[in-house]
Amino acid sequence: MSKNTHGSTTLVVSRSKLADPRTTYDVELLNEHDAMSLFCLSAFNQKIVPSGFSRSLVKQVVHECKGLPLALKVIGASLKDRPEKYWQGALNRLSRGEPADEHHESRVFSHMEATLEILDPKTRECFLDLGAFPEDKKIPLDVIINMWVELHDLDEETAFSILLDLSDKNLLTLVKDPRFGALYTGYYDTFVMQHDVLRDLALSLSYRGKINRRKRLSMPKRELFLPREWERSNDEPYNARVVSIQTGEMNEMDWIDMEFPKAEVLILNFSSDNYVLPPFIAKMGKLRALLVINNGMFHVRLEDFSSFTNLSKLRSLWLEMVYVPRSTIPLKNLQKLSLIFCRINTGVDQTTLDMNLIFPNLSDLTIDHCDDLVELPSTISGITSLNSISITNCPYVGELPKNLSKLMALELLRLYACPELKSLPEELCELPSLKYLDISQCASLSFLPEEVGKLSTLEKIDMRACPLLRLPSSVVSLSSLCHVICDKENLCMWEKIEKAVPGLLVEAAENCLD
Repeated sequence: MSKNTHGSTTLVVSRSKLADPRTTYDVELLNEHDAMSLFCLSAFNQKIVPSGFSRSLVKQVVHECKGLPLALKVIGASLKDRPEKYWQGALNRLSRGEPADEHHESRVFSHMEATLEILDPKTRECFLDLGAFPEDKKIPLDVIINMWVELHDLDEETAFSILLDLSDKNLLTLVKDPRFGALYTGYYDTFVMQHDVLRDLALSLSYRGKINRRKRLSMPKRELFLPREWERSNDEPYNARVVSIQTGEMNEMDWIDMEFPKAEVLILNFSSDNYVLPPFIAKMGKLRALLVINNGMFHVRLEDFSSFTNLSKLRSLWLEMVYVPRSTIPLKNLQKLSLIFCRINTGVDQTTLDMNLIFPNLSDLTIDHCDDLVELPSTISGITSLNSISITNCPYVGELPKNLSKLMALELLRLYACPELKSLPEELCELPSLKYLDISQCASLSFLPEEVGKLSTLEKIDMRACPLLRLPSSVVSLSSLCHVICDKENLCMWEKIEKAVPGLLVEAAENCLD
């Protein structure tokens, strides 16, 4: 803590001792009363032990937490709704786990590792995967779901339930969009945060054993170069299934020759406007998910994209804050493509690009905050496998391709916050499988297509902050429509429709955000 000449105070919070601080304050552990209250909130949703439950048993468990707030919250949540006999077993594990080192962090690790024993093996593995992401960063939920689906052979619904389970146990924090959990809500605008101690716990558990034999190989923090331990150990292949690298600028000479024959997820997290992809990508034949995330201020051009030729099993690709590469290399098994804060038009010649040849099996396309995107290539309609298209926060998108009716499998079309979008093509009404249409915050969109009533499978329309002037008469033919969200000012135009369509619920956006 220090005071400057203008009378203000600077407070620096750190988990480790700072070098030569002017004034220090060591945060005390919780006293018995406060520790009991915090623990009970996590375990019982109230600040006291409920009637009929052994207060003595609770006090013993709280005592083992040694006044550490995070341990109290995590262990309390892990025992929620468990019988007393289970609590006794947990107490026995905690009492055996007391380390000789009395450092707070070591004690937290010890107690929380015992807590992880209650997780089923798959959920525990998912928790350990979270150590692959940088400290104190929001992790898009879509990234985590995709990773777990590819790594652990889960469907999205199961991966989502595991995430909620970890959240309920205070092992991660969800930063929720108001629509989180609703049907058709995307994961792209929901984030996961993890306490840095929990991340360190995941890393600590992942670091056990010889480095070449570990399931996960992660850099705990951003470094200028790769760790020396990696270079010393690269005389034999690495068995890691998850590889996470955090660096600054990297050119070809900065990389070392490494082999990852079992790697299925590669996370490249960097902060630079100059970055060369690692040459060893070309040898990662089992790679299923690749994330390239630039945390720098400027977009970066990715060099040596030719290495993608050998990624025959790649199913998920996430590019963030980069120029979309000028490449026509087919990614035949790619199913999910996410372009976030990217420059698109500089990397793609839309007049010659045949997206169907490059992405013949793509099912999900997400383009978010790409402010140079004006229109989608017309050849996108050739990707008949597309199930979901999300174009969000793209301020200059003015129109959609007119041949969208070829997308026979498309169920979700999200056009969120595209203020220059003035109309939807009539061909959209020919989509045979569309279930969800999001035109929220499309400020220039005044009308729906006249034949929108042909969308016999459409179940939900989200049109918050979308100033429609009227509804076409064919809307009454939307026999599957069950939910509409609009602004309060537009409720009146839906009143007759709500009476004509059985089971239709029309809600004001303000009510949905509560």
